[in-house]
Amino acid sequence: MSKNRKSQTASVRFGAVIRVCCLCMLVGASAIGFVWQKSQIDRLGKQIIQREAKLRQLQVDNSRMTEAIGRLREPVMLDQRVRELNLGLVPAQPGQKVWLAEPAPAPAPVRSGMRQLAQRPAADEAQ
Repeated sequence: MSKNRKSQTASVRFGAVIRVCCLCMLVGASAIGFVWQKSQIDRLGKQIIQREAKLRQLQVDNSRMTEAIGRLREPVMLDQRVRELNLGLVPAQPGQKVWLAEPAPAPAPVRSGMRQLAQRPAADEAQ
């Protein structure tokens, strides 16, 4: 026979309500966490795309500036720039150049405390 609900105590009915509320809070917290993670993934993906685009642009700028520096260092460009700025620079005359002879390297000092040992022949050569 079934029992009458009126005969059950209030604590039994209250316990079921608490379990249902806890279950709803768990599902709600999981849903909020899922949405937060998805938004974080989306935000980080956009940041990666922006930074990759900036990196590509910086690489293009870097190569363009390297080429520009290379062109500016060419002797023809240097002469042209000197003429534009009226610096009065001319190539050095042969009498203005001083040539220095490079000294011969000094012999290595002999260390009296160290012995030089002969190298052993390789295993293949010994046979």
